[in-house]
Amino acid sequence: MKYINADIILPEELLKEVQKYVQGGMVYIPKPEGLRKRWGENSGSRLYLKNRNQEIRRLFGNGTTIDELSAQFCLSCDSIKKIVYSKDK
Repeated sequence: MKYINADIILPEELLKEVQKYVQGGMVYIPKPEGLRKRWGENSGSRLYLKNRNQEIRRLFGNGTTIDELSAQFCLSCDSIKKIVYSKDK
């Protein structure tokens, strides 16, 4: 997150109103709800995990055991079970 000086971007009236509540501090202004990105969308983690889980489901469907998948993907057997027995979103 980049620091921006409020007196550069805010109109003077708005700046004075904000200064009634905060003087010399930092204020975080969040994005509107509809513009927020979900966890992992910027880094690609969400897509990576989706693809990994699809591969686990595919291998399980082709007969690979839960123990084999656990060793191959370095996940616990319980984690593999959650992936293969959950409904794909």
